[in-house]
Amino acid sequence: MSGAAAFRARFGAHIPQLLGSPHSYAVLCPLVEGPDGLRLLFEVRAATLQRQPGEVCFPGGRMEPGETAEACALRETEEELSISPKEIELLGRADFICSPQGFLLQPVVGLVSARGLASLRPSPDEVAEAFTVPMDFFTQNPPAMHYYNLKPDVPPDFPYDQIGFPQGYIFRGSRVEEPIWNWGGHAIWGMTARITRQLAETGKKD
Repeated sequence: MSGAAAFRARFGAHIPQLLGSPHSYAVLCPLVEGPDGLRLLFEVRAATLQRQPGEVCFPGGRMEPGETAEACALRETEEELSISPKEIELLGRADFICSPQGFLLQPVVGLVSARGLASLRPSPDEVAEAFTVPMDFFTQNPPAMHYYNLKPDVPPDFPYDQIGFPQGYIFRGSRVEEPIWNWGGHAIWGMTARITRQLAETGKKD
């Protein structure tokens, strides 16, 4: 196979990912309805995990080959919290995040039924606990904002002459904003807080 046929076969049913990234991830942003209105469900990663132990996050994980973000988010939620996909109404995708670590994170917003919430059983191997926060808390209380800089670390042997800049090239860094909320002794920050901020902005428009 060659020519246009090769490109047709390669991209005809291709699910776009982050270019150059070996993996993409998806999380479910679980909304639950209660007497006090909408709440957002979070989990705390188990202290025994090698990566990000003890951090607050949404249920989710790595997307398998050919898997959609929705399928991944539902699968991981069932594995981590024992909530059946049948008890979750998918509402759509939030904006995705391109991590400085080189992967794409796709949030999926879902509404968990009362029966689904009642069936919640955190998997002890992955989840230390789960808790909910009223959406009004996020809409009425802006996060504390902090910032840090990402600076390029260019090695001295970089081949500037090969790219047409023998005199050197100024690679740009970036400024990263870090929203932080605190609720019940838990810090909600990082990518989880960035996603939560978009959800809170949506809630303000209601």
